[in-house]
Amino acid sequence: MTTEGEKTAASAAPAGHARRTAKRALVGRLSWGLADQAASSMSNFVVGIYVARSLGVTAFGVFSLAWVTYGVVLNVSRGLATDPLVVRFSGVSDASWRGAVARTTGTALGVGSAIGAACLVAGLALGGRVGPAFAALGVMLPGLLLQDAWRFAFFAAGTGRKAFVNDVVWGVALVPAMVVAARVGSVAAFVLAWGASATVAAGYGYLQSGIRPRMTEARGWLREQRDLGYRYLVENVSLSGASQLRAYGLGAIVGVGAVGAVRGAELLLGPFLAVLMGLSLVTVPEAARVLRRAPHRLGSFCLLLGGGQAAAALLWGGALLLMPDRLGELVLGGVWHSAAELIVPVALGVAGAGLGTGAAAGLRALGAARRSLRCQLFASACYVGGGLGGAAVAGTVGSAWGVAAATVSGSAVWWLQLRSALREHHQDTIREVRTP
Repeated sequence: MTTEGEKTAASAAPAGHARRTAKRALVGRLSWGLADQAASSMSNFVVGIYVARSLGVTAFGVFSLAWVTYGVVLNVSRGLATDPLVVRFSGVSDASWRGAVARTTGTALGVGSAIGAACLVAGLALGGRVGPAFAALGVMLPGLLLQDAWRFAFFAAGTGRKAFVNDVVWGVALVPAMVVAARVGSVAAFVLAWGASATVAAGYGYLQSGIRPRMTEARGWLREQRDLGYRYLVENVSLSGASQLRAYGLGAIVGVGAVGAVRGAELLLGPFLAVLMGLSLVTVPEAARVLRRAPHRLGSFCLLLGGGQAAAALLWGGALLLMPDRLGELVLGGVWHSAAELIVPVALGVAGAGLGTGAAAGLRALGAARRSLRCQLFASACYVGGGLGGAAVAGTVGSAWGVAAATVSGSAVWWLQLRSALREHHQDTIREVRTP
């Protein structure tokens, strides 16, 4: 005859095993997110270093303007296509996921084609130093955005390994492309090499998934996801648009070389930013899973996530301060001396951003698009105001400190909004339970 204690032990064992299995699955998904972003960021880091050493601070500033513009377009694609995907199609059935991915990747291709055509026309009209770089970016945008869409699609399905392999393919294709670009020796050649290698990886993403992007269904996707997509669009564009406005304004106030210096300082934080971006790929899907399975743990999950990233950023910034000048010159060449002055404020800014991403993941998981939009608009306004106001007062260094202060302030607003959203969610849950 089984005793009551034996029954309790027997029921506890499977529960404990299930918890351990869930934790291992979570660690596995986070690990693939970090590995994927390490591969992606390493490629970006190598490209940035290679261009900085090959072309000098002024030409590197032109390349950075094209890079920042790509960031804006990328966030348009994510807001309309992949952000709604990871919120609503993470952990769903395979059939549902495949249908959504076909429409998502089609939307990304449509965004890349439309904005790419505009960039091409603008670049040809501009001419000079900047024009050819923007024309080259316009040609490459469809492949760049499709490659990014595959990554988010794989993480939504919990198969981060495929995203990692895809980014490795991009990195391998990048090597010969960079060699050819170096022989040409122009900014446009480097942009073309970077985009062409991404297009190779985008083609491989089709082979990995067996899903054909359907541009004809992009309008239907936008209509179905409009309650999230358009808010995420504004939110994402305000973030990257603020970076672009700050870059353009800094170039106008101080000079294009200042843009290169800021980008150089950001490159020094590249390994940590790889961790930050790698976690961002999986934080929203994981936060959504926590909300479904244990909603009372969402706040602590977000706090652990944001606090860990902030602490890591500060540690990495401290390590950079100990870097000898000879090593810095080896990495960045002539860009090192102007970038080294910005290490402290840039590290503080990244720490503030890391802290805020924990709260942002929680708001996304809760579907609180209005709250997250308000937070992002406030943070973006502070970013532009601090960056350009600091530039007007104290040049490049003043701009970096203004951005650091703005980022920390924005992070505080994110956390205040998450606390309010969690309280509302808890009250709504109580009402549902009490309603017969």
